[in-house]
Amino acid sequence: MVSTTPDPNPDVDDCPGPPPPADRPARVEAHGIDHIPDDERRGRPLELFSVWAAANVNYLSLVVGGALVLTGLNLWQSLAVIVVGNAFWLLTGVLAVSGPAAGTPSEVITRAMYGIRGNRVNNAVVGWLISVCYFALNLAAAATAAFSLVGKAGMPVGTGVKIVVVVVVAALTLTISVYGHALIMRLYLPITLVLTAAFIGVAIAVVGHTDFSYAPDHPLTGTGLWAAVFAGVALVASGPLSYTTSADFSRYLPRTTSAKAIVGWTALGGFLPGTVVCALGAFAATAVDMTDPQSALQKILPSWFDPVFLLALILGTIAINALTAYSAGLALQAVGVRIRRSLSVLVDGTVSVSLTLYALLVSDFLDTVNNVLQLTVALLGPSTAVYATDILLRRNRYDGRALMDETPGSPFWYAGGVNRAGAVAVLAGTAAASLCVDTLYCTGPLATALGGVDLALPVGLVVASALYAALMRGRAGSARAR
Repeated sequence: MVSTTPDPNPDVDDCPGPPPPADRPARVEAHGIDHIPDDERRGRPLELFSVWAAANVNYLSLVVGGALVLTGLNLWQSLAVIVVGNAFWLLTGVLAVSGPAAGTPSEVITRAMYGIRGNRVNNAVVGWLISVCYFALNLAAAATAAFSLVGKAGMPVGTGVKIVVVVVVAALTLTISVYGHALIMRLYLPITLVLTAAFIGVAIAVVGHTDFSYAPDHPLTGTGLWAAVFAGVALVASGPLSYTTSADFSRYLPRTTSAKAIVGWTALGGFLPGTVVCALGAFAATAVDMTDPQSALQKILPSWFDPVFLLALILGTIAINALTAYSAGLALQAVGVRIRRSLSVLVDGTVSVSLTLYALLVSDFLDTVNNVLQLTVALLGPSTAVYATDILLRRNRYDGRALMDETPGSPFWYAGGVNRAGAVAVLAGTAAASLCVDTLYCTGPLATALGGVDLALPVGLVVASALYAALMRGRAGSARAR
């Protein structure tokens, strides 16, 4: 049984003769979580660079970069945190190699880690719920820029206008997600080029105002400094760690594609723009108060350039959210909901728009961003660690067709449909991370004992990876054979 309903393919169903290529930009993608046959695989790993680059030139990265300086770090400490946090894109690249090997998205490959039934729970939480939350946060960021653009056009930005703006931005985003993989691959190179040109202009303006000797009035030292550093790394790393679904965008590549190239282009596509845009946010924070980034940046940028900048922010956020919504749609299928991928994307969008309106109209946006991103690391870190460890244990040998078998006879049924090794490892890693987390919403006992130093990210990664490797060690040989 396969928990997916293919989208209709009128070109194949209604036209005589040989079928056209299955993955085309102008047609809604027919594949969901099902296996991609070898004869439908094409593309080069270089294409992955623009996919991840376009998704990382966005407003949220500017907000995060500015937030680091607001926590009390000086400029050079903030830059070090930005580089270390963005280095986690290497893990995103490692996870992407499993896509061509299996010919299925991450949401199916993780059946190897959690079992058929256990993976449904994993997709409900790590795949769907967190993706929807990230969609909402990014949509709120794009909407904030759009509100300013509407205001510059002379329109009053009341509640009704805000709702319309959020819906319009979401509709543009979801259109890309609904059409799917081929349209993403076609659009993201020109989007990357447009955003690069726009942010070169931003960089020139921001660097010209940057105080490279900036230090806070009351420099952090000792425990306070380490608390800010570890919290900052977790905040920045939450971006790459949220993409445990990177195989979704590499799965159409031929299975013989170089794993090193997949890792390299994926990681580089996320790392370079993520580091640069976060750094620009930190640079700006040395000159203006980034508590309100949108208003603050208007003081730095030339007035004529401000609308261009706002449009670039909206476009960049649409790019990242299209990927998020695409994966969330696959996750909903992998939970077991028999729904077309295109319709599942629309369901996700509806939920995300509701959350976005709450974040913008009820809650404080900056506080929401900081605390949600830090909290998700306690779960995303262990989940990423288990996935990466499984790839190493199996030497990236995945049988895509076997992964599609959801019956009790499946090699991934394990015990009652659950691989206890994966379930125990991710739960233990999350529990250990939760003891170390320190946010406005939650402070773990170990974080309290350490004076507020948040070690959730490294502790969660190490505990989950080590435990999973230990529990799977006796089955490593059979795991590679599957």
